[in-house]
Amino acid sequence: MTYCCGILVREGLVMIADTRTNAGVDNISTYRKLHMFNHPGRHIMMIASAGNLSATQSVLHLLESGFENPEIKELEKLVDCKSMFDGAQLIGRAVRRIHDLEGEAYEQSNVKFEVSFLFGGQVENDAMRLFLIYAAGNFIECGRDAPYFQIGEYKYGKPVLDRAVSFDTDINDALKVALVSMDSTMRSNIGVGLPVDIALSRRDSLDLEVDERIDYTDPYFHDLRDRWSTALRQAHLGIPRPPYGKKR
Repeated sequence: MTYCCGILVREGLVMIADTRTNAGVDNISTYRKLHMFNHPGRHIMMIASAGNLSATQSVLHLLESGFENPEIKELEKLVDCKSMFDGAQLIGRAVRRIHDLEGEAYEQSNVKFEVSFLFGGQVENDAMRLFLIYAAGNFIECGRDAPYFQIGEYKYGKPVLDRAVSFDTDINDALKVALVSMDSTMRSNIGVGLPVDIALSRRDSLDLEVDERIDYTDPYFHDLRDRWSTALRQAHLGIPRPPYGKKR
């Protein structure tokens, strides 16, 4: 299981992903799920992955090494895409290629071919964009009315984002809310855990402002967890008791 989130606000893009992978409670390991395909000044591309680890690794390998487009008979790599939309299309084709190669083996092993990707960033002379790519290779784009996407174990962190994030949210506040959303998910699902990778890029900068890994020793994340828990306790204690039932 995993949890990844991308938030696209007016000022730029925030991406966050945990690193836990497991095949049971006694087989837990760490694997990076937030991947960078960057060339500062030319393009900034970030991919967060969820689902079958072997399948996501295969897709990422194709995107990095390139694979032939049967229509134009040329090798295509993600870093050569001229726009984010072209990149989303290429990721979709890579997903379908891996499904064609490995899908039958998954079925024979009674394993569902399950992958999803968040693809965000900006290419020179193009707008900053954020896409969600599904296991079928199709995708949707993030919009202003709902300026974030989640993949993986997203239900525990979604209420925080729904209440606190809008397109006009300050980008540093968006990062803070993303960390709260991650903490809420980790508290409710042991399949999601530290370390956590975070990235932040401001619109039109074509570079990363934040590229960090948060582990168990990070003082800010510990403080954020404590402050959020305290704020929640104070909030519910400050609300009047429900006026229901027999009057006493």
